[in-house]
Amino acid sequence: MAEGYFHYKRDALATFDLFVRELPANRAYLVACGLEDILAYIRELRFTRDDINYLKKQRLFSTDFLKYLTHFRFRGDIWAMPEGTVFFTNEPMIRVTASILEAQIIESFLLNTINLQTMIAAKASRVVCAGRGKGLYDFSLRRTHGSEAGIKVARAAYIAGFNGTSCVLAGKLYGIPVVGTMAHAFVMSFKHELDSFLAYSETFPVRTTLLVDTYDIKKGIKNAITAGLYLKEKGRRLQGVRLDSGDIVSLSRLARRMLDKAGLDYVKIFASGNLDEFKIRDLLQRGARVDNFGVGTHMGTSIDAPSLDIIYKISEVTDEDGRFLPTMKLSKGKVTYPGRKQVFRVQDKYGRFVKDILGLEKDKINPALSARAGGSLLGKGGVKGRPLLIKVVDKGKVIYQLPSLDKIRLFTRSNLARFTAALKEVYSRYKYPVIVSPRLKKLRRSLASQLEKRQ
Repeated sequence: MAEGYFHYKRDALATFDLFVRELPANRAYLVACGLEDILAYIRELRFTRDDINYLKKQRLFSTDFLKYLTHFRFRGDIWAMPEGTVFFTNEPMIRVTASILEAQIIESFLLNTINLQTMIAAKASRVVCAGRGKGLYDFSLRRTHGSEAGIKVARAAYIAGFNGTSCVLAGKLYGIPVVGTMAHAFVMSFKHELDSFLAYSETFPVRTTLLVDTYDIKKGIKNAITAGLYLKEKGRRLQGVRLDSGDIVSLSRLARRMLDKAGLDYVKIFASGNLDEFKIRDLLQRGARVDNFGVGTHMGTSIDAPSLDIIYKISEVTDEDGRFLPTMKLSKGKVTYPGRKQVFRVQDKYGRFVKDILGLEKDKINPALSARAGGSLLGKGGVKGRPLLIKVVDKGKVIYQLPSLDKIRLFTRSNLARFTAALKEVYSRYKYPVIVSPRLKKLRRSLASQLEKRQ
């Protein structure tokens, strides 16, 4: 496609929208994530001599096109929702305006990056909501789809509100708190379970969490108590015990009673084992005495929704005179919205988000809208609301000042807090209102008619 554009549309400019067409089952929202990697990609995007030689060997590309690639740089504009922004279907979370050739070349990286990280951030956010303030830790590295995915999962989960990760490299790269406990192999490598507990507590006297379900769980808790009392005598504290199997509700209650009776009421109970938002909600509703959860496979692979219906579609292109003309797809069930668009978020006088308006970029904005019940979406100035898309790349230069990971995490939490609780339920059936502006509706109707005639 890029070579085709090179020969026939070399001077054409276009705008592309990246958005999600449909939400997965039980999802009522998504969380934008992956922008940091996209901006790094835009900065460094080049075709090396080795790249050109490889392409040359494919015997597909012309000499002129390969010569063009040797000097390739992205020189367009990108607008995006900041990481941590809650968004909904058909809302462009990234908008690219550039040479149509440049916009096409970056498509796959944008889709791949946003798909993984937004999918995980949304899943992790649901786990956080289900966790009711309990400690949540990413244990997914061993089951993620590749080591790089494991690192990105840790980052996305932390943005969504997780407290830490077992992925040490993610801790190094992003400053995420790193946690870990023993595995069953450590316990099984010793002749006696208690010996393994004492050895581990001697190695990590101030950060000891003991896995108690390798053999008989009740005996495992007793051995953990013995190790805890030993640490207490030395002026130290056992940090926690971990349950990784069995009936977590009854076992956590048993562990809590035994620990409290032994004077170890400060020892936390940690649960793991194929957990997700559905299981955590169920455990807490049934009265599990769990303080912290290690969440792995089901979160790190987003097992119930392992991909998003994410697409990148052209919405306008210049004609021979350089004028931008709106365009759209008409396929049944996949009709898109034409033109250069913006998403406007409306809030009430208490600061709660009540609706989004998908409109054209030139729709006038009045951020002071008071969204009273029954109030009109349109005032004298047109569409009213706060724009969500901000400019992050200008003529190929990254102009967005990336916030720290902790600031993104805080923004995500405060952003989500301003939506109704119904949106955040595990089995949510709530549909947040996303309203198409009258001008965009009118453009879509008239353009659809024109395109049908043109075809």
